Amino acid sequence: MARGISSDMATLFSNASVKPFILVNINFATPVYLWSGGYELNYDNADYIAAGDLLDVKMATESNDLSANGVQLRLSGLSGTNILTVALQQEYQGKAVDIKLGGFNDDGSIASVPVVVFSGFMDTMAISEGADTSSITLHVENKLIRMEHAKTRRYTKEDQKTIKADDKGFNYVSSLQEKKILWGR
Repeated sequence: MARGISSDMATLFSNASVKPFILVNINFATPVYLWSGGYELNYDNADYIAAGDLLDVKMATESNDLSANGVQLRLSGLSGTNILTVALQQEYQGKAVDIKLGGFNDDGSIASVPVVVFSGFMDTMAISEGADTSSITLHVENKLIRMEHAKTRRYTKEDQKTIKADDKGFNYVSSLQEKKILWGR
């Protein structure tokens, strides 16, 4: 699948010396921002926590069909961080996760707007706790997974009232079910 990237990013990744990085936005009620570097990074009004080698991203393989391939994020070495507390105390299923790929210029500045390489929703989370450290494995589903779920909407006044209580557009639908309509007289 072709993706559009800015000319700055195309130039950056065509250089012989590339300094790529990954940004991960995990949108709990209290958002968690991680990046693949070794120091705290401030980007786009967010403070990204240095995850370095402790962040493992297993990206989905792209395919030509409309299959919904997910991503697995693993964050290890969580002793003394509030990430584990956030993961344990907040609802996570269905919350958004964005993974972006960016790169640094030779002077250490961010080259261009990082490219979103994956956007999806949190599905399951496994937390492993050891004596000294903990790890979180988060499975993130592609947005296309929502296309596999059937919509359970009905054309009834009861269903319409869940959206807008004072709407009367479907009040007469049930009376039309077996109504004989004489046409052309």
